Amino acid sequence: MSLSGKGLLISIEGPDGAGKTTQARMLWEKFHSLGMEALVTREPGGTPIGEEVRKILLNPRFQEMTVPCEVFLYCAARVQLVKQVIQPSLEKGIVVISDRFIDSSIVYQGYAGGENLEMIRKLNLWATDALLPDQTFLLDLQLEKGLQRLQRKPAAEGCLGKDRIEQKNLDFHCRVRDGFLQLARREPERFVLIDAAKSPEEVHLSIWTEVKNMLRKRQFFR
Repeated sequence: MSLSGKGLLISIEGPDGAGKTTQARMLWEKFHSLGMEALVTREPGGTPIGEEVRKILLNPRFQEMTVPCEVFLYCAARVQLVKQVIQPSLEKGIVVISDRFIDSSIVYQGYAGGENLEMIRKLNLWATDALLPDQTFLLDLQLEKGLQRLQRKPAAEGCLGKDRIEQKNLDFHCRVRDGFLQLARREPERFVLIDAAKSPEEVHLSIWTEVKNMLRKRQFFR
C-alpha cells in the first residue's frame, strides 16, 4: 500500500555510533508490517555509482582528501541517489527512509570540517532540486558513548577497523555533535531530537510515535 499522492522522505541523522542504520531498518520493518510500501537507502551510497563513491570517501588510505573534495564527492553520490531512487519513489507514493541526507554534509564538512555552511547548503539544494526531508530524526548521543559503540562495530567495507571519517580526532566528533544540535535548533519544525542512549526498541518507539502523528496529519491514519 502506498501513500496517496506524494510519498514521504524521512531522514535519520546523528553522529557516528548513534544507531542510525539500526533505526532505519527497524522503521522500514514497521512500515512493511503494516503493508505500506517503504524503502531504506543510505548515504553515501544507495546506487551503484554512489556505492563506488562511498568506497573512496570512507577509505582510510585517502587521508590526504581535502574537505572541498569531500563536499563534491558526497554531493555527486547524493544527486545520483535522488534522481535514480528517491524522486521516482516519492512520485509513486512510497516512503523513503534515508540513513543520512543533506544535513550530514552541512555538519561534517561545514560545522566540523570548517568549510562554508551556506555554500554547502546551496550546492546540495541545487543538486537535489531543493529536496528536503519531510521529517528528520536526530539521534543524539554523548561522544563517549558513541565512540564506545564504534569499538564494537564491524569493520567497514574494504577497510580494516574504522573508516576514514570515524578515525578523525575527538575534537572533530565533538563539533559534529554540536553541529547537528545547532541545525535542530534552527529548524525545529523538521527535526525531532531523539535520545539515542536508550535501547534500540525505546528509540524506535519514540520515532514511530512521531511518524504516526505525521501520517495522521496526512489523513492516512485515523
